[in-house]
Amino acid sequence: MLNRNMEIRVRRGSIPNWMIAEKLRIHENTFYRWMRMEMSEKRKQEVITVIEEIKEEMKNGGNHQ
Repeated sequence: MLNRNMEIRVRRGSIPNWMIAEKLRIHENTFYRWMRMEMSEKRKQEVITVIEEIKEEMKNGGNHQ
């Protein structure tokens, strides 16, 4: 049960959920709902891509938008 979307949880690290949701252009609560159930591979890859983009922006000191 707690292993749902574990790859996303690990990759996310300390990135706040609201930041991921904003980049995905969804409401933060929608992202929380997505995390409650195992995501499809397509959705999971979309979220992982956004996480990697945020990490790169943070590394470069850029704005997350």
